[in-house]
Amino acid sequence: MGAAKFLRGLLRVADPSTLTIIVNTGDDERFFDLAVSPDLDTITYTAAGVANPRTGWGRRDDSFHCLDALGRFYDETWFRLGDRDLATHIYRTQRLAAGARLSSVTAEVCRAFGIAARILPMSDDPVRTVLDTAAGTLTFQDYLVRRRARPAVRRIRYLGAERARPAPGVVAAIRDAAAVVIAPSNPLLSIGPLLAVPGIRRTLERRHGPTVAVSPLVGGRAPTGPLARQLRRLGLPASSLGIAACYRPFLDALVIDHRDRAEAAVLAASGCRVIVADTLFSTEGRAAAAARRLLRALA
Repeated sequence: MGAAKFLRGLLRVADPSTLTIIVNTGDDERFFDLAVSPDLDTITYTAAGVANPRTGWGRRDDSFHCLDALGRFYDETWFRLGDRDLATHIYRTQRLAAGARLSSVTAEVCRAFGIAARILPMSDDPVRTVLDTAAGTLTFQDYLVRRRARPAVRRIRYLGAERARPAPGVVAAIRDAAAVVIAPSNPLLSIGPLLAVPGIRRTLERRHGPTVAVSPLVGGRAPTGPLARQLRRLGLPASSLGIAACYRPFLDALVIDHRDRAEAAVLAASGCRVIVADTLFSTEGRAAAAARRLLRALA
């Protein structure tokens, strides 16, 4: 949700045709035998201007008549698939079944929505984020949506990542970008799967332009999600220092909220440039202001 909110602001202050957005697919899942890519869809709907701003997922003004009817026969209705949203999943499922690659299908969906930015899945190969928890081993959606991130996490794994290859265009986009911006997403659950795909982390470490991350924490807490608890569980501080540690050694700068200004000196002493902004993206205007601040700092 944090990434989508930041993207809304970035699209207001940057030319969309100059942006390449590389998206996590580790939380992809099948529901009713449909290929669902939640992060890809959220970013696509956001870039198209049709996302639901209230929930942070799904389509604006969507209905759930089909899902309610399916509830008579199935128990998977805890994952809310809207009626308009279903069209995307049906199209993706049919195209993948016909042999198309996920990156090709994503490009087709973007063209259908008239999106100027380039949106790439991290890989065409299946990667699945699973969590070993106090309640057993859970898939990402089961953990986050069905169980509301309540079970204590002991380990996070990215199944299939070691065999996956970056999708076409991913490595070149990272290597040749004037700047790489890591969105304010959970570095363990949303960015971690990307970095686990061989070649992506190495390209980040070797590129010459700046790599900047936007911290998803404000005052030691994530506005949404269980990130602070997960960082502490894995031995990292629930602060901008913990976020920076997730992205070493390729991180050049970190955008932190002005409420965390006291951590700036320690970050700077570690060699990480600090950019202070308002990172509570409660409105599109506030997100645009933060994106503008970031772009000016890079310039």
